[in-house]
Amino acid sequence: MELHVVLPDESPRMGPRELTALAQEAEALGYEGVWLPDHVLPPGPYGPDRYGGVYEPLIALASIAAVTRRITLGTSVLVLPLRDPLILARQTATLARMSGGRFVLGAGTGWERYEFDAAGADFAERGARTTSALRLIRHLHESGGGPYQDAFHSFDDRAVFQPVPERPVPFLIGGNSPAALRRTAEIGDWWQGFGLDPGEFAGHLARLRELSGGRRVHAGARIGWDDDDRDVRDVRAEIDAWAAAGADHLAVWFGDAEGFGRRMRALRG
Repeated sequence: MELHVVLPDESPRMGPRELTALAQEAEALGYEGVWLPDHVLPPGPYGPDRYGGVYEPLIALASIAAVTRRITLGTSVLVLPLRDPLILARQTATLARMSGGRFVLGAGTGWERYEFDAAGADFAERGARTTSALRLIRHLHESGGGPYQDAFHSFDDRAVFQPVPERPVPFLIGGNSPAALRRTAEIGDWWQGFGLDPGEFAGHLARLRELSGGRRVHAGARIGWDDDDRDVRDVRAEIDAWAAAGADHLAVWFGDAEGFGRRMRALRG
């Protein structure tokens, strides 16, 4: 099972150099990936209890790509129906090319209605728009242009898309709902659960395998360790339980920026 890191992108006090330095350290410590959250315009302060994504994740990951060589770079997760899919297709293809194919687009439907209202986006149809956007992005990454048509997008064969990535950007679908599992089975390459225990994860994974008809999906979850009073041996035991449950990856959030690096190092010590 791969160990990944969810970087502490919740504090406006944390400088960008600290963020990239933590990513470099995660790579040096042998973690397999780093992930950044996303909130565009939350109705309250950024912070570890609710809203992450102070630094725009795609731009921040481009900066991290420039100072790392091996580690996977991903969003966990981008609120996809708040993004223009044509622009996002170019951004993700560019990030994939510039990082040597290390980028994974983690996508979710979002849950904060206020952000949708502020953006003039339809909260009720966010699921349909998420699936549509993913299919459009995959089409452009594979074909390099038109024609294309679905319920939300239409262009003919004059459309040209560049840069075409060397391979289509992998999609990670975040969430535990039946809709998220169906979306993963239909178009996802990775799946990441949240707020589950290992037993619950195993049940979701069995359902995902049933839905995907045997197609291989890189399945995992996110957990947190932000309490210095919790012994690292207890955290390692929890990680062993996740491996036994069948997780391919486990992304660990080590709390707010203060103490994050110390706990990240301790887990690898």
